[in-house]
Amino acid sequence: MISNQILQSTIEGLKEITRIDLCICDTEGKVLASTFPDAEEYESSILSFVDSPADSQVIQGYQFFKVFDEHQLEYILLARGGSDDVYMVGKLAAFQVQNLLVAYKERFDKDNFIKNLLLDNLLLVDIYNRAKKLHIETNVKRVVFLIETKHEKDVNALETVRSLFATRTKDFITAVDEKNIILVKEVKPNETYEDLEKTANMILDMLNTEAMTKVHVSFGTIVGDIKEVSRSYKEAKMALDVGKIFYSGKNVVAYSNLGIGRLIYQLPLPLCRMFIKEIFETHSPDEFDEETLTTINKFFENSLNVSETSRQLYIHRNTLVYRLDKLQKSTGLDLRVFEDAITFKIALMVVKYMNYMENQDF
Repeated sequence: MISNQILQSTIEGLKEITRIDLCICDTEGKVLASTFPDAEEYESSILSFVDSPADSQVIQGYQFFKVFDEHQLEYILLARGGSDDVYMVGKLAAFQVQNLLVAYKERFDKDNFIKNLLLDNLLLVDIYNRAKKLHIETNVKRVVFLIETKHEKDVNALETVRSLFATRTKDFITAVDEKNIILVKEVKPNETYEDLEKTANMILDMLNTEAMTKVHVSFGTIVGDIKEVSRSYKEAKMALDVGKIFYSGKNVVAYSNLGIGRLIYQLPLPLCRMFIKEIFETHSPDEFDEETLTTINKFFENSLNVSETSRQLYIHRNTLVYRLDKLQKSTGLDLRVFEDAITFKIALMVVKYMNYMENQDF
């Protein structure tokens, strides 16, 4: 259904051009939009006109018109005056409102189609049949962006995203839950994943400045057929979760750059617990004190370089060696040995994943 605000701005625009007052009512005589006062006085006349077989009629100095949505009567339009010119303006106004109904209905149908497409609620044959009816190309390259907002039902964020891509008629913006905005974007032949990263950062910057809201943006891989759009959506969802777990400092995450985090994310929790118990027995990496964890992380950041790590931690080289020896005694892993370092790094990531997934259950 068209909002009253849109109806009001439409008839105000028509009045500015034609200088003829207009009013739009529903089939129960309630005024939805009007350019003149006291339109409520014509409620009984509107109800009589609704029951009449005529599509237009002159009543009490006003031209009355019926506006249909296909064969269903949707609105009654009034134009002030009984002349032929007023009749013509009224017919044009009714035609304009009828076209608005078609456009809004098509937009709603497209939105429904995209939602069902993302959620895998359509059979393959239905995807192509409905896409054809809605004039949506099926073999265009597309990618799905997922924009998670801080607040639920963030209208400002949604409108900002819509305004960003308003001129691109082949892009679709929708939502399937309370916190995520979904952009199904057409990918041009020369666009690369670097370009998509720039688009994601542009969305991030615009929402930070225009909508004054902090968001996380993720995107899946480029797909070449409309039936594969749901896959890109699932990838974007996974990228959002993996980004929160392993790359908390990043606000833009691409599925194609998840690395080992993608593998760990798909591991069952019982297997993860078994792995941690096998490596650390009674200990767990998240039980280490802050100083030990800082030392470990800095050591990894510096590619296991003892001298550079001790310099950045502002400690003597022997102090760092002492900490590494102490860690080796408690875990049996020497971080100066490449294989042990890899095992420890993966274990840290597995623990992060386990903590995240266990907290999701609450």
